[in-house]
Amino acid sequence: MAQHLELGRAGEALAKTHLENSGYEILDENWTYGKAEIDLIAYKNKVIIFVEVKTRTGTGFGQPEDFVDARKQKLLASAADEYIYLMNHQGDVRFDIIAILFDKNKNYILNHIEDAFWPTGT
Repeated sequence: MAQHLELGRAGEALAKTHLENSGYEILDENWTYGKAEIDLIAYKNKVIIFVEVKTRTGTGFGQPEDFVDARKQKLLASAADEYIYLMNHQGDVRFDIIAILFDKNKNYILNHIEDAFWPTGT
């Protein structure tokens, strides 16, 4: 497997563990709709949380969360709309980012950004 895919999967596993340890129920992982993939879909306090996980090994090009641009947000919103429709969810939703930054010794910092964005056009 390509190194960047392994890094991404490791980040998603850490994010899932973090959410579970924080009292979230994981509803789905790597849920796809069209060209969009939602890394984790969680549930807590009657809110569905759509989580984008960004994992990096350095900040030379910016913080991991900086890579969730407007185009990505729009794709996530489209997939989230479909998920909400399929689940007939009538409650609140939220978009979070979990940014994970590894150093060269495989230590990491996890930053859970709640309510990170609200996509326009939804």
